[in-house]
Amino acid sequence: MNLPRLMIAAPKSGSGKTMITCALLQALKERDEQVYACKCGPDYIDPMFHQKVIGVPSRNLDTFFTDNHMTRALLLKDRKEKDIVVMEGVMGLFDGLGGIREEGSAYHLATVTETPIILVVDVKGMGRSVIPLISGFLQYDTLHLIKGVILNRMSKPYYEILKPVIEEELGITVLGYFPEEKGLHIESRHLGLRLPHEIEGLKEQVKTVAEKLESTVDMELLLTIAKEAKELKMETGLQLVPVTREKPLIAVARDEAFCFYYAENLSMLEQLGAELVFFSPLHDRELPKDCHGILLGGGYPELVTEELSRNQSMLASIRHAIENGMPSVAECGGFMYLHESITNKVGTQIPMTGVISKTCTNKGRLVRFGYIEIEDEQGLFMKRGNKIRAHEFHYYDSADNGEGCMATKPVTGKQYPCIMAGTNFWWGFPHLYYPSNPAFAIQFVEQVVKYKKKVEKR
Repeated sequence: MNLPRLMIAAPKSGSGKTMITCALLQALKERDEQVYACKCGPDYIDPMFHQKVIGVPSRNLDTFFTDNHMTRALLLKDRKEKDIVVMEGVMGLFDGLGGIREEGSAYHLATVTETPIILVVDVKGMGRSVIPLISGFLQYDTLHLIKGVILNRMSKPYYEILKPVIEEELGITVLGYFPEEKGLHIESRHLGLRLPHEIEGLKEQVKTVAEKLESTVDMELLLTIAKEAKELKMETGLQLVPVTREKPLIAVARDEAFCFYYAENLSMLEQLGAELVFFSPLHDRELPKDCHGILLGGGYPELVTEELSRNQSMLASIRHAIENGMPSVAECGGFMYLHESITNKVGTQIPMTGVISKTCTNKGRLVRFGYIEIEDEQGLFMKRGNKIRAHEFHYYDSADNGEGCMATKPVTGKQYPCIMAGTNFWWGFPHLYYPSNPAFAIQFVEQVVKYKKKVEKR
């Protein structure tokens, strides 16, 4: 398939990748291009920006979670040759697993998908020194995927002086620049970017940035680079066979507190025959009527603990359902919500569902961070010895993280127990990526079907 595409990457985090990516997506959308976005790595929030703020469909691509064939299949899934795909890199261009391996890096994704790279360089406080910086990246780019450079936080007069020097000495195209705009920024918080609904006037900010980008970057040349991307052979993705025609209903928590879901995870549950219905633990009074399973994703429940706690009818509804055998999966924030309480920064215990008779406490630091592979040693939810890949990123910790599985860090080999699991429940901090082991999703849907049949016999 001849799929126009490019990746926005940078030497380091904080260089302006997200701002430039959002501006580019908005600009392409306003040009009536059929544009799609992909986020390199496990981050949930950037795809939310792409979708909710700009209205551009977005999915995660991660070369730790999926092999080369599956990664390419996900990129090409539902795409047409007239589409344009913009990938947003992660961290520094070459920063992969543990910060030292290529796997999982933006460069590895670009390599696997043969995607041209546009390097965004923050030149604030720099002059000619930017030349050896860019030179180093070009030399390390053995496949010559870097096709252009955008200089961020630079004035027009200085850009006009520096651009020809860079191009003459390095032979790389400088596509343009973006001036420093102190009023245009995307705020951050302890787990990453702020959620889209929290930033006042964000849509207007993105449109303003897009207009600025149109005037300071050579968009036609950028589109030419995207259209010159190599043709990709069509790949076969996961061929899932529905485990049922019963259409069991899985209630998926989705609101301000619970919003971290990989699109491929939800899609897989649907492909296996489940019907998803979304509900709000914050605003709804009880679980959706006639649901047969519960999925509680991650998010920021710690920001709305009192509101969650006041919704006593929902807490009771979820507790009653799980105690009566309804299958459930809870990750990170969802796992915290199942506890007896969440202890906030000042030491106050805020009551939650009470399904787990322990508390979660803010540790004031990252408790666990990064990729892991989880093995179900006891065959509680998956078959014994089955592994699934996941990612952790949390400041809270539980008095009991479970011992149903063993987590292994891919670079260091460090291991630790995790997950509360049984044949019909899986609760823990790790965010799972179902396509890395479809057996997990199959087990969940099968248990939901069993529960549905059991209820219907009553």
